[in-house]
Amino acid sequence: MNATFAGPRFRLAPYIEIAKTAMALETTYRFDVFSNVASVLVRVYILRTVWVALYAYNAAPAGLPLHSVITYSTIAMLMSLVMDIDQTRALHNSLHDGSIINDFTKPLNLPLYFFAHGTGEVLFHAILILPSLGFALLIVHIDVPAAPALAAFFVSVVLGYFVGFFINLILNCTAFWTLEIGAIQMIVTWVSDIAGGELVPLVLFPAALQQVLSFLPFAAMFSTPLLIYKIGRAHV
Repeated sequence: MNATFAGPRFRLAPYIEIAKTAMALETTYRFDVFSNVASVLVRVYILRTVWVALYAYNAAPAGLPLHSVITYSTIAMLMSLVMDIDQTRALHNSLHDGSIINDFTKPLNLPLYFFAHGTGEVLFHAILILPSLGFALLIVHIDVPAAPALAAFFVSVVLGYFVGFFINLILNCTAFWTLEIGAIQMIVTWVSDIAGGELVPLVLFPAALQQVLSFLPFAAMFSTPLLIYKIGRAHV
């Protein structure tokens, strides 16, 4: 006897179209695109200047010469084009304007819907990494890892992206009860920037603090991929 209560088949095509639509929407804000690239270049230059000044008047940490920490900061800034995006901000916006009711009526998996929408935005910003890297090379020289380490780095970045997505999803879901999460989101962003190793390599922190931060999810977004990148580096 055939089963009569089979669930609906999962279809990937709608989510791909949602991602394409999100990418198309991002291209409409051209000034924002150029300002993002310019912002990364300014931060790369400022961090390079800061690290050069710090290393000029202080002993270099063991295993972390100046060119390595400049490479770390540059790659971290390029990663921020992707990692610093709130992939689920559409959920928060839907709660504010009331359209979340319509979202619940769609024949889609709601978390996957917001994941597809956010991923479309992220993919567009990932494209900006190439011109940003080109301009950044005019300011700094970076290390390039061997091919196996580079492959492991990209895998780690993808896994870190999923970590960031779930952090943002949980945070935005709290808006069902709090309605507004702006202040909390700002705090989480600051903590993530520091505890994730985006601004300063975690290896420069005291050993006890490094142990504490290793239990938090933020390190998976920046520190872990960047350490993989650093292990396989080759100065060019």
